[in-house]
Formats: sequence, structure tokens, C-alpha cells
Amino acid sequence: MNVLRFTLLLALLVLGGCAAENTRRGVEGGEAANTAYTRLGIEYLQAGDLQGAKNSFQKSLAIAPGDAEAHNGLALAFQLEGEPELAEQYFRKATRLAPQSAMIHNNLGAFLFAAQRYKEACEELAQATQDPFYNRRSQAFENLGRCYSHLSQSAAAKHAFERALQISPNRVISMIELAELELQAGQVGNAEIYFERFSDLVERRRVEHYAKSLWVGIRIARERGHTSQAATYALLLKNLFPDSPEYKLYEESAR
Repeated sequence: MNVLRFTLLLALLVLGGCAAENTRRGVEGGEAANTAYTRLGIEYLQAGDLQGAKNSFQKSLAIAPGDAEAHNGLALAFQLEGEPELAEQYFRKATRLAPQSAMIHNNLGAFLFAAQRYKEACEELAQATQDPFYNRRSQAFENLGRCYSHLSQSAAAKHAFERALQISPNRVISMIELAELELQAGQVGNAEIYFERFSDLVERRRVEHYAKSLWVGIRIARERGHTSQAATYALLLKNLFPDSPEYKLYEESAR
């Protein structure tokens, strides 16, 4: 029995128990049913069944209209369905209902970032980083750093990426973004330190190169006069990511 079927069965058992005892347990039964529907909706989301997820979250809200997690779940479902207006409507409702929820602020921030609404995204992501107990706080800082980078706020971006690495030392995007920022500032030595941390993970097969990491590697190798290393990174960039913006930048730089 897979996880989704098990969760569905568990939810049905919980709901059946509530129905049998609702006269005796009343509100407690309603709360249990609401929780079961919300959890079931999350399982449907994880399985890619968006309609099942929406149905479950709607049932949860029919029991508890103020359930912020159910509103957040509907927002995610509509975001995946390509319904940005509905997604934002439910995200906003969720943040009003749970203004202290780092998870919801992070999700809304990521949604706004994807829509290239960077100023608004940074505001939401900054709120997400305020909770010291948020289990994805390092990710929120990393998202915030990328957001600030798009606003050309280099100092703020650098601070956010550094905080991401303080919390979770193996955040590879933060390593490469910091290397990029150091290159832009002319601090090749610092850029090389971050890039070597990333390269060590590549050598240990923990991560793989992506377009930006290769482009950063090319520029550091050039600065250090390591022409063969630069050529190796350039060949990988050409073969693996020929349509990337980074390869176009490489081509322009090689003319």
C-alpha cells in the first residue's frame, strides 16, 4: 500500500470515527476531520493529484473556514495549475489568517518571485526569515538573497546568502551566488573560496554543475590564468546547457 492510499485510509478511518461520535464529541470531531482533510490535501499535492488536493482542502475549509494551511494548500494547487490570480487570492488569505507563519510567507514570496514581482517577494521572504525555528529558514534566506540580487541590492543579497550558509553549510546556490557577487566586486580570492566549496561537493558526487556554476568557474579560471580549466568548464557549458543565458554570455565573452 503506497503512502497516498495509506493516508487516504487513515483519513477515512478518522472521519468515520468522527461521524460515529459527533453527537458526543462535537467540536473535537470537527477539528479532527478538518485536520484529516488538510493532511490528505497535502498528500494529494505531493502525489501531483491537484483536483484531489483541491477537493480535500475545500472540505477542510467547509469545516474550518479560518484554516490557514488549507488556504495555503489551495494557493499551491492553483499555482501549479497556472491560475496565478486564484493562487495569490488564497495566499493573501492565508497570510491574513496566520501572519506569523514563516512557511506561508516563504511560499507567497516564492510565488511573487516567479512572477518577477521582486520588491513584494523580498518583503514576504524577509518575514519568513524572522522565525528562528522555521525548518526551512536557510532556504528562505537563499530565496531572499536571489530576490535582492534581482533588485541589484548586492550588500543585502550577500548578507542573505551568508546567513543561508551559516544555517545550512551545504546550500550550493548560496555558494555560487556569493562567488558571483565576489567576482562582481573584484574579489577573485573570495569568489574562489566559495567556488572551491562547491567544487568539493561536485567531486564527492553530492551535487552536479549547472549553467551558472560553470560560468562562474570559467571566469575564475580565466582570472587565475588556468586556461585548460576554463576550456573544460566551457565545453561542459556548451554540451550541457547550450540554450542557457550563461552560455550566451560565454559566447559573447569569447568573441
